[in-house]
Amino acid sequence: MSIPRATHGTFTIERRYEAAPARVFAAFADPAIKARWFIGPPETWKILKRELDFRVGGGELLQGRFEGRIETLYTARYHEIVPDRRIVLVYDMHIDGRHHSVSIATVEMTPEGARTRLSFTEQVVFLDGTDGKTGTASRERGTGAHLDRLSGVLGGSS
Repeated sequence: MSIPRATHGTFTIERRYEAAPARVFAAFADPAIKARWFIGPPETWKILKRELDFRVGGGELLQGRFEGRIETLYTARYHEIVPDRRIVLVYDMHIDGRHHSVSIATVEMTPEGARTRLSFTEQVVFLDGTDGKTGTASRERGTGAHLDRLSGVLGGSS
């Protein structure tokens, strides 16, 4: 049995939101708010299951399907939560039942007057033979789409 080579990637995305850090933080912590932006592409992805236990040691699960074909399963564990400032989590991504990747992600929120600068950094290892460069670029695009939807929920960004 051949074991695929593990490949790695790292990226950071920054956004500025027209909202105070407490509001941005709430968008990660409140299940109803998070359900509005932390989703697959609405035009092609359907949610199957969602759970959120937002506390250190708590977890998150988001399962969905792309146009009846590819199923995704995201499971996370929260390792550090500093209200209105920082969230550190480790998450696994499964695609069609295969363990695709493991990531550590850090979300940092910095006040800038009445606005918030959000910095999202992810370190990922792909376990299924995915090319690290291609996989990281795809993950960064997907995460960027989430953060863009968050902007819509918060009412704007730059």
